[in-house]
Amino acid sequence: MKIGSSCTSILVGKKASIDGSTMIARNDDTFHAVAPHKFIQHPAVHNEPGRVLKSWLNGFSAELPENSYRYPAVPNVDYKKLGYYEESGINEKNVAMSATESTYGNERVLAFDPLVKDGLDEDCIVNMTLPYVDSARGAVKYLGNLIKQYGSPAGNSVLFSDKDEVWYMEISSGHHWVAQRIPDDAYAICANQVSIQQVDFNDSDNFMWSEGIQEFVEKHHLNTDQEGFNYRHIFGTSNEKDRHYNTPRVWYGQRYFNPEIEQDPESSELPFICRTSKKISPDDIEYVLGSHYNETPFDPLSKGDDPRKYLYRPIGLNRTQNAHVLQIRNDVPEEVAAVMWLCLGYPTFTPFVPFFTNMNDTAPSYNDTKLDYCDQDAYWLYKSLSVLVESDYKNFIQMDRDYLTEARRTLRARVAEITNDALNSNLKGEDLTDYLTKENQKTVSEIEDTTRKFMGELYTKGITVSRLTFNMDKNL
Repeated sequence: MKIGSSCTSILVGKKASIDGSTMIARNDDTFHAVAPHKFIQHPAVHNEPGRVLKSWLNGFSAELPENSYRYPAVPNVDYKKLGYYEESGINEKNVAMSATESTYGNERVLAFDPLVKDGLDEDCIVNMTLPYVDSARGAVKYLGNLIKQYGSPAGNSVLFSDKDEVWYMEISSGHHWVAQRIPDDAYAICANQVSIQQVDFNDSDNFMWSEGIQEFVEKHHLNTDQEGFNYRHIFGTSNEKDRHYNTPRVWYGQRYFNPEIEQDPESSELPFICRTSKKISPDDIEYVLGSHYNETPFDPLSKGDDPRKYLYRPIGLNRTQNAHVLQIRNDVPEEVAAVMWLCLGYPTFTPFVPFFTNMNDTAPSYNDTKLDYCDQDAYWLYKSLSVLVESDYKNFIQMDRDYLTEARRTLRARVAEITNDALNSNLKGEDLTDYLTKENQKTVSEIEDTTRKFMGELYTKGITVSRLTFNMDKNL
């Protein structure tokens, strides 16, 4: 079950990215290491009144609008036991959503606005929101109204983007929330803590908030600061767990993008909005999502017995069921602008595969995942690769780095090739959707063939470096 999932999120404005695209990204980390996922495409719905969504995990139930947009999702296979948890997708209006990063409100706030047992939680939050929104800003308002109506049974943070705007929304109590727009020239990294800092209630272009939040805070004497409205201070936590489980992940991501800045990995005051002179690419985000305090004393995969290597919880984990980068490009027509980079397995060792989300289906190896091991399923294939590389990290890691480097090269070339061919073909409407669907599946087939060949190389290498080796003198 994903309740209390411990994810890491990255958000990038369009002027901070290498190509002018907006990007939101997250690791979907779960409580269990093995929790099979599938990648599916929901078709649009037209004029179907009376549809109802019910949670499998609590008493939440809601009637759905009679019309909805097409959208992809990455739900649990065993959804009747574990809940839907659709996690991420980009709908046909090129609105991206990633949900959720578990976030924890403090006991002072929860005493006066407790969590709502049968409210709208992470298991249904994508189903209830993404099919019905036309913009990132509109999505924040839409979800805010849902929280007002149903309440929230957990602290959840949600990422939204479209071609122009990127928003981060933090729901930290039963009914109260704040959302902040990430400036175009900035990025943000979040890790299971309330992240938003000073809220400007006079700036509705860059902030949104729940109805009555200022009066709520004032009435119950919740503001711990002498001045200002620091949402992190008022609603968030700052404890020993945060300093070892949460803040170091933010520290490492900011260290990667801003290596010139000295910061304390256990600081509760790491900035939310950050800027860097480096233009951020999907490669950068993928690296951070798969990172484990690389090249620091805190790396659990490093050599030696330094006790600091197990001091902090790393970003990339064996419990990461999928990682994703949701990219909306601004240098191509909207029909080919949305690309969902999806990584199954550990993001440390496995590739992010691109899907144009203007599609009518995913691929059989992604949308028909079995609960038990099946080497034809992408989920199990990439989990297997991850286990194999880690099993002999010293001998396999350079081979894996070379494999991932080549995968990034070929997959980025594929995106460019498909984009150019689609534009040159003058395909429109359903013809273009069909084309992109087929090309997505071709990409999947090619990278899976490459991956299986690579795994064969690892097995062969593993045979030669076995510790059950005895060098025999041929003259004996």
